[in-house]
Amino acid sequence: MTNRLIRSIGRHATLLLLVLILAPAVAYAQDEVSQETFTVNNTWMLVATFLVFIMHLGFATLESGLTRSKNTVNILFKNISIVSIGLLTYAFVGFNLMYPGDFMIGQFFGFAGFGLNPSPEDMTSAYNVGYTYWTDFIFQGMFAATAATIVSGAVAERVKLGPFLIFSTIYVAIVYPIAGSWKWGAGWLDQMGFYDFAGSTLVHSVGGWAGLAGIIVLGPRLGKYLEGGKIRPIAGHNMPLAAIGVFLLWLGWYGFNGGSVLSADPALVSLVFVTTSLAAAAGVIGAMAASWTLQHKPDLSMVLNGALAGLVGITAGADTVSVNAAILIGLIAGLIVVTSVLLFDRVKIDDPVGALSVHLTCGIWGTLAVGIFSTNPDHSFVTQLIGVLAYGIFCLPAAFIIFFILKATTGIRVSEEEERVGLDVSEHGMEAYGGFSVTTHS
Repeated sequence: MTNRLIRSIGRHATLLLLVLILAPAVAYAQDEVSQETFTVNNTWMLVATFLVFIMHLGFATLESGLTRSKNTVNILFKNISIVSIGLLTYAFVGFNLMYPGDFMIGQFFGFAGFGLNPSPEDMTSAYNVGYTYWTDFIFQGMFAATAATIVSGAVAERVKLGPFLIFSTIYVAIVYPIAGSWKWGAGWLDQMGFYDFAGSTLVHSVGGWAGLAGIIVLGPRLGKYLEGGKIRPIAGHNMPLAAIGVFLLWLGWYGFNGGSVLSADPALVSLVFVTTSLAAAAGVIGAMAASWTLQHKPDLSMVLNGALAGLVGITAGADTVSVNAAILIGLIAGLIVVTSVLLFDRVKIDDPVGALSVHLTCGIWGTLAVGIFSTNPDHSFVTQLIGVLAYGIFCLPAAFIIFFILKATTGIRVSEEEERVGLDVSEHGMEAYGGFSVTTHS
């Protein structure tokens, strides 16, 4: 009996010892897996960030190509300035407006303070399983700058540089983050069930509404609309450059939508890549069919914007619609963008690059499409419509007020002579293509 007791105690003691030895190793292994997953997630988010950054080069080349050569330096100057303004203002005030934590006024407005002040825990998975505080900021900051870039194309070729930069600063620092907080900051629209995966409304329509306000306050370019209702086409100077811009934007959209998964989830990221790609491709086909039918020719500028229309259209629901639905969303977006461009011209809304048709019109369509095609039964068309209207009611008047104040104080439009000569010479004292005579009076 004594021997059996001794042996039993010995076996239990051995097991206990093994547990004590192995438990830390097991725990360490588990921590290692967790840390590896966190690192992979965070790395993908950073990759997505620089893909979104590439989109700004795409916007710069697209806008340059679709406008006249005498305004190229001005276009490029605005685009590099917007990225810089967007990141700095988002760091100073925008990030904490968009993600306030506790709201001060209902679920409409909150502010967590000036600047960026992370804690040591914010650099770990305790902040988020997908990314650190710094990654969160820089990824979202790229989105903020995009909203103002959309406005740049809409008001191209006649806006004063200084007032435009002032507008961009105010809009990106205050209007965009407040609007964003309503959904992405867990505000009232998020509580209602409104859904916008990567920003068909929160980025593209927010920028589009501001572009519309700018066009209304500025008026059309000289010589665009003639007597008798005749519309004078003003062709872009470099279609290869515009095409490069679209391909860069398409590439960057994989970060725009794929990064919005907010982790490296294999199934979801790959689905988003597929729906994004197919919607863009379908947008090209839709725009091709519409332009060939309505204009009796396959217009390259329409087809390029068709790709962007499909991308904007799928952005709201890229993670929650089927592959077939993504194709249909993109196809309809391609049809919409062509008819929208022609309609805006008919009502004398002069949009040199088609920014309103791509970002505003197709942003609205993509947001509403979630309520039609989403596989999530919680997504409602009525709720999506409320969200679309809410952003229009807030962003359009806000942008209009900013533009109107600037018009009344500093003026926002260059003189007729400056516009004829071109903004490169009149605003910057230089031309984009040295050695070539590109300054015209048309």
